[in-house]
Amino acid sequence: MPEVQTLLAFLVASALITAAPGPDNLMVLSQSLSRGRSAGLGLAVGCALGCLTHTLWATLGVSALVASSPALFTTLKLAGAAYLLWLGVGALSSRGPRRIDGAAPRPPEPWTRYLRRGFVANAINPKVALFFLAFMPQFVDPGAGGASLQMAVLGAVFVVQTIVIFGLFALAAARLGALLSRRPGVGRWLDRFTGLVFVGLAARLALDSSH
Repeated sequence: MPEVQTLLAFLVASALITAAPGPDNLMVLSQSLSRGRSAGLGLAVGCALGCLTHTLWATLGVSALVASSPALFTTLKLAGAAYLLWLGVGALSSRGPRRIDGAAPRPPEPWTRYLRRGFVANAINPKVALFFLAFMPQFVDPGAGGASLQMAVLGAVFVVQTIVIFGLFALAAARLGALLSRRPGVGRWLDRFTGLVFVGLAARLALDSSH
């Protein structure tokens, strides 16, 4: 098990990284604005759980394999970009989360659907895999033994703090979205904004030449 001081240092560093502007929290914010609290929280939990896969890959050496194989890295990167683009096109073509013509509102999508979206978007992103490969071993003490257990504990801490921080983002953005959606037509434009965010993230991932 990592020492308490190590866990605290890891927690502080992880929280700062999670709260900093990035693709995942931008997805959570935009989705919460357009689709509400349930969708935002589902996406937040999904993104956080996706981090568990990267903890596992880093522990098993899969992330190192991805880092050493340009072809595999590019394949995963393009797959992630295609998935984000698909989400973006879906949001751009959406009719909006609520009917604005006086008819009964359409039922919201289940939050588990957003959980799956967040999980997949995070789990297949090779950039996140390489981040975990570089970040987490800095807090592992090889001399203490049980490196795999230490990685698992650190991964669990990262997931929990991500759920808390992304959850707060989702609640705040959902509250703002609820206020904005009271104005006719705004709900549809919020979906357009979300779609542009996903398309932009897809382009950013696909065109990023760093490895």
